[in-house]
Amino acid sequence: MVELTIDGNKVEVPEGSMVMHAAHKLGLYVPHFCYHKKLSIAANCRMCLVEVEKAPKALPACATPVTNGMIVHTASAKAVAAQKSVMEFLLINHPLDCPVCDQGGECQLQDLAVGYGASASRYKEEKRVVVHKEMGPLVSAEEMQRCIHCTRCIRFGQEIGGLMELGMVNRGEHSEITSFVGRAVESELSGNMIDICPVGALTSKPFRYTARTWELARRRSVSPHDSLGANVILQVKSDRVMRVVPFENEDVNECWISDRDRWAYEGLYTEDRVRHPLIKTADGQWREASWSDALQTVVRGLGQVREQHGAGQIGALGSQHATTEELALLARLARALGTENIDFRLRNIDPDLDHALTGVPWLGMPVAELGELDRVLVVGSFLRKDHPLMAQRLRQAVKRGTQVSFIDGAADDPLFPVTARMTVAPSQMANALAEVLAALAQAGGQPAPAEFASLQPGEDARRIAASLASGEKVAVFLGNMAVASDRASLIAANAAALARAAKGRFGFLIPGGNTVGGYLAGATPGPGGMNATQMLSRGLKGYLVVHAEPALDADNGARALEVLKAADFAVALTPYLSGAQDWADVILPISPYTETSGSFVNAEGRVQSFKGATAPYGDTRPGWKVLRVLGNLFQLQGFDDETSESVRDTVMVGGVDSRLGNEVRGEPALAPKAQGLERLAEIPIYRSDAMVRRSEPLQAAAASRAPTARMNAATLAGLGLEDGTPVRVRSAQGEALLAAELDDTVADGAVRVAAAYAETVALGSAFGQLSVERA
Repeated sequence: MVELTIDGNKVEVPEGSMVMHAAHKLGLYVPHFCYHKKLSIAANCRMCLVEVEKAPKALPACATPVTNGMIVHTASAKAVAAQKSVMEFLLINHPLDCPVCDQGGECQLQDLAVGYGASASRYKEEKRVVVHKEMGPLVSAEEMQRCIHCTRCIRFGQEIGGLMELGMVNRGEHSEITSFVGRAVESELSGNMIDICPVGALTSKPFRYTARTWELARRRSVSPHDSLGANVILQVKSDRVMRVVPFENEDVNECWISDRDRWAYEGLYTEDRVRHPLIKTADGQWREASWSDALQTVVRGLGQVREQHGAGQIGALGSQHATTEELALLARLARALGTENIDFRLRNIDPDLDHALTGVPWLGMPVAELGELDRVLVVGSFLRKDHPLMAQRLRQAVKRGTQVSFIDGAADDPLFPVTARMTVAPSQMANALAEVLAALAQAGGQPAPAEFASLQPGEDARRIAASLASGEKVAVFLGNMAVASDRASLIAANAAALARAAKGRFGFLIPGGNTVGGYLAGATPGPGGMNATQMLSRGLKGYLVVHAEPALDADNGARALEVLKAADFAVALTPYLSGAQDWADVILPISPYTETSGSFVNAEGRVQSFKGATAPYGDTRPGWKVLRVLGNLFQLQGFDDETSESVRDTVMVGGVDSRLGNEVRGEPALAPKAQGLERLAEIPIYRSDAMVRRSEPLQAAAASRAPTARMNAATLAGLGLEDGTPVRVRSAQGEALLAAELDDTVADGAVRVAAAYAETVALGSAFGQLSVERA
């Protein structure tokens, strides 16, 4: 530790710290622009100049290392004079457009100009003009003459996003921040550049010119779009969410959010929103109804199904993005009606996975500890797109020496160095784990499990095994694709065995924003009950569907639509019309997370509650209230909750930690190799849920481009196809017309076709065999 004095206050900080860090420890503010606690030190704005005794001139606090006995003055006449001189230079070329700047009212330059700027400028020469830059549908760089060249955006891209998308050209006052020629900013974390820009150079394109910051009310909330549960602030004007920005929580999302969290709100107020309850008439037309009429219709419809066919013909389907309270009341209502057909995991297709799990699957550790691991194996995950901020934590860990390996179906670039990788067809994921387990046993001089005695591990498997064997803090994680696989229980058994052999932890990266909450709420089938895949393939007489759009959210959307249309009576509790109008008999408009209170439980088991940020849209009602009233109308016991908090508390009785568990029943084994071409399907980052799919800015992003049939060069050549050839892709369920695309990251024998698009719904399941032929 080093002791120094700042403005008369003694402070101790670790050796190697900068004066800025010591000032922060004392709670002293030193004016700055380029310094950011999460970024490397650039020292190019010079605003943080301070007086250091015995130094001949003022020094930048952010880049001056502390020394024992150092005496620093941050507000002396010499320091303030230096700071004012820097401010004068920064303002020389800055346009005087605060009245029309979106950053006005929350601008660091504006704030510091009040304290350190002069009342008039001495600069009489021409000001520079910077040509407008086009950076895509999300980030606006139309006013780059405001830029003060702090380079925060450049450093963010390189160090946090992992992608150098912005850089600086030219020199001196001719310097400009720009993207590569003709390229938009495409990182899934790009919106954070807006937050850290200290001036109005980078702003939110969807938010541009829609509101002033002082008009916005601020409400804390939790993002439902992935299992991190990022903490956000919803900024509201006239009962509409106008902007979403991060709320800093070092244990969860640090000070960042993904672009999906930031711009999904653009899907809130579309023409597709349902304003009033709707009932389908005998001639197939929709008519608006009062809540009383609509709820009575639901009670009569489901009551008839129960009387004529039995309660076992009623199915209750939820969503991984519904609140814990909604899922708890859905399960309570279904069981009170007499059915155990309850599920919220619409993409899980392995019926043995529930029997294999002994507790509620979870990450296996706090999110914040991801950065402390030294060896990691990620299995079956499109990591960057499925979990952008968890990928970011691993990216920082890799810089500190962590080794990360992958077993996957496509070698997507995680934007950090990968130690080793096995890219295999989906059916071979369990066998790839077996190879690594055998290699680990051989390297340690231990016998491999008897089932794997005949295996000869390949070079990639030995590299992964060597990496895991060399670590002290080891973890094996199963991703979304592995959990959704038709061989999920076998993959889980092999992965758990590998984690034990490596003396590491085993965890699930967890799909959806509230999967752990859904398990805790009991929204899974009970004894004799059907899971979601069984309900949507075999067909029932009555359905109650909450927050889900089965065509795009279920594993086999085409079959789900057929089954729902054939049902005697189906009810959709949803904010949106188009996801239910083809199959529902009654549509009840319920609130998205911005308009209701509730809680989400993230991958680490953290329960995060929130309140509604705006009044409900139109005649919308919170989903938990609608389900509670339905229970009352059915005259069932246990539907007396007056608040969402009381529903939550009944779920959390006994706590969460004791119910979490990643123990897997079942012995490691090998899987038979599938014949022919296999489908490899990801859920693109901006197709993950109903709100995101309706956000126009996100749908205009490169990550939402139309689906193609992506194959590596060997697979293309074997089929006699070339890049760009129109092809007909057929499955057991149906077919789709797509363009073939050369993608050498895809495993041999696999065809990568994205799910959750209307164009690919006809193909059915995300797993199975395909045939591809020239169209």
